[in-house]
Amino acid sequence: MTGRTRLLDPAVGRAMSALSAAAKKGLGDPALAELVVIRASQVNHCAFCLDMHLTVAREHGVSERQLGLLAAWEEAGDAFDERERAALALTEAVTVLTDRFVPDEVYDQAAQHFDEVELAHLVGLIVAINNWNRVMVGRRIPPGGYTP
Repeated sequence: MTGRTRLLDPAVGRAMSALSAAAKKGLGDPALAELVVIRASQVNHCAFCLDMHLTVAREHGVSERQLGLLAAWEEAGDAFDERERAALALTEAVTVLTDRFVPDEVYDQAAQHFDEVELAHLVGLIVAINNWNRVMVGRRIPPGGYTP
């Protein structure tokens, strides 16, 4: 793991942090934002981001039930409301891009629950956490380094 100790050039790190903060602020629901970043981090197998955002999610009042069922949100019954489900579906579609694009039905479902500004911030947040996941996984940064 030689050469992997430095995460990013400070200017890049500040830019990524600014994108994350702006997207979260514009979304306006910190608990939902944490569900989104945790789900993307699960899909991307980012232990550092999972460790960090599970802590933050609890601080924002996300229930242990939701945290425990998040990996299986589609099968979790009433654990997630329709708005959360739409955000999680969009998170997975943008994160995985298995069909090389986000399916129209997934985007349209999200658009029913988020206005244009919120939707732009939601997509921005998904893009931001995917960037962070790729940095942390690519550099093999282990969990445990986050301090609130």
